[in-house]
Amino acid sequence: MMPSGVRCLLVALFFCSALAACSKSESISAHPAPSSSAIPATGDSLVEGTIGEASTLIPLLATDSSSHAVAGQIYNGLVKYDKNLNIVGDLAESFYISKDGLTITFHLHTGVKWHDGTPLTSRDVLYTYRVTIDPKTPTAYAEDFKQVKSIAAPDAHTIRVTYDAPFAPALASWGVSILPAHLLEGKDITRSPLARAPVGTGPYRFKEWVSSQKIVLEFNPDYFEGRPYIDRFIYRIIPDSSTMYMELKAGAIDLMNLSPVQYARQTSSENFTSRFNKYRYPSSTYLYMGYNLRHPLFGDKRIRQAMTAAINKDELIQGVLFGMGQKAHGPIVPGRWAYNPAVKDIAYNPKFASELLAQAGWKDKNSEGILIKDGKPFKFTILTNQGNQQRLMTAQIIQQRLRQVGIDVKIRIVEWAAFLKEFVNKGNFEVVLLAWSISQDPDMFDVWHSSKNKPGELNFIGYNNAEVDRLLIEGRNTFDIQKRTRAYFRIQEILADEQPYTFLYVPDALPVVSSRIRGVEPSPAGIGHNQNRWYVPKNEQVY
Repeated sequence: MMPSGVRCLLVALFFCSALAACSKSESISAHPAPSSSAIPATGDSLVEGTIGEASTLIPLLATDSSSHAVAGQIYNGLVKYDKNLNIVGDLAESFYISKDGLTITFHLHTGVKWHDGTPLTSRDVLYTYRVTIDPKTPTAYAEDFKQVKSIAAPDAHTIRVTYDAPFAPALASWGVSILPAHLLEGKDITRSPLARAPVGTGPYRFKEWVSSQKIVLEFNPDYFEGRPYIDRFIYRIIPDSSTMYMELKAGAIDLMNLSPVQYARQTSSENFTSRFNKYRYPSSTYLYMGYNLRHPLFGDKRIRQAMTAAINKDELIQGVLFGMGQKAHGPIVPGRWAYNPAVKDIAYNPKFASELLAQAGWKDKNSEGILIKDGKPFKFTILTNQGNQQRLMTAQIIQQRLRQVGIDVKIRIVEWAAFLKEFVNKGNFEVVLLAWSISQDPDMFDVWHSSKNKPGELNFIGYNNAEVDRLLIEGRNTFDIQKRTRAYFRIQEILADEQPYTFLYVPDALPVVSSRIRGVEPSPAGIGHNQNRWYVPKNEQVY
């Protein structure tokens, strides 16, 4: 699951990322740019539209995709995924795994500099590890590093990490953003000015943050992999997808994620296809309706099962996604090696939903047709974030379907930053409509283990199942793929029965890029894997 740490996998926690990765077995359909003999050139800017504003640019403290999208341009990990989803070195020039799998030795690139000119050394890796496991650090990403038995730096460019027992996500976990020790060590990271003015080692340096408007990055001339061709990367904060699309057509932004209706009905004209290239491929994201299990309404699994039975997922895929997606049955998307195809989803069946509700004591209805129990009506609010029309439409269809079985549902839309801070992180909700973007490794400890339900952590619904806890640990503490498969298959069976989420659908990723941007290379990792090599020919540069 997302918290395994590799930089490109941290980009999308709650939002469906425009650049979400797809698995090796998945294909990408595209409307490619015309062939061009253009020569790569430096200069120009790339403007990306984003619905949500970053909360912090210290990635260790962020749980939202908007923050990680920006931070991903500023920081590096020791490793990353390449275009074919293989783990390769990033800040680590090379790495060696011992035969027993318990020790990883990383050799850092020499000559890498932080954006302020200070050399990167193993001290920075040691600091990142220590601050991550520090109990005073409010982070959702400590668990992977609590598995480390010892860490040492034999010299300024070598890191040796040893584990007590096999830990399958160990290598991938070192994709976490490495932080600058010389600016943070001995200080309270939660009060650091780096939250608003970060210093990293990545291809772009921080330049400006205008709240509610934009974040501006500029190229790093000293980037160890070579300076990116495009001079500036600008994130424009536009909290409405329709407005963002108008800005795209006006040429004010170059990159965004299209909605299905935009992709299917508004982007086929010759004028549009001559100016933009659009792509479609299965995302690594699933949308879900998550129940606050601490709430008295949702403690009975029959209620949650009834909710799922009352919702027509095929209707959502056709009505909201225009057929550009597939049903979700659990926390692992189809096509992944750990996906269990035998999981029995709860099919759309309003009669069965009503039977389950009756079994749970909700038999009678008031004059308005709403179920009542002990004189109280069955009603709750679905909470979701502002600016995402796809989620609003999904909530509205769900609202209508649940009304048909006697449940009164309200929908509340909240601005993104407040949504996270005041509601999700504090468990202050009844039902949320959100999405997870999942990593290539199926480890999902941080989302489903009962120990990860504190404020600001990822098990914010309060799920607690002893067998799932045990299987999560089994799945991460072995390198045996068959044992891991058995553990994750069983977890999916339990979640399908208990329905702590109603797993709704896996949407296709639908990014669109200005045709003046060259070098975009679709691959199993999506289109964002080589952004440093994107360029604009000199005669087409506009900024």
